[in-house]
Amino acid sequence: MKLVLAIVQDADTPGLMRSLSEQGFEVTKLASTGGFLREGNTTLMIGVQDERLPHLKTLVAQNCRSRSRLVTPSVPMGEQGEGLVSDPVEVPVGGAVMFVVEVAEFVRV
Repeated sequence: MKLVLAIVQDADTPGLMRSLSEQGFEVTKLASTGGFLREGNTTLMIGVQDERLPHLKTLVAQNCRSRSRLVTPSVPMGEQGEGLVSDPVEVPVGGAVMFVVEVAEFVRV
């Protein structure tokens, strides 16, 4: 058995949760914030049998997509005294990050 921690952008969460539920995956949803843009994310904790892990990965890949966003950086660029860069920069956001951890023991009470 594995424990999957999937960090998903908030925009992708409803569709993914629906797909996981339809396929019989039990999921615990945690609100989280992080990453480069400090945007809202959702962390999903999913217990899964080893043989169902490839199917879970497929569902996540089908429901979570990367997108680009223009941001204006406010950090100094280059040598000191050059000032701040104010031109928008395109950065990738979204998609999903999954951590797959071996479960030593599973107890349901």
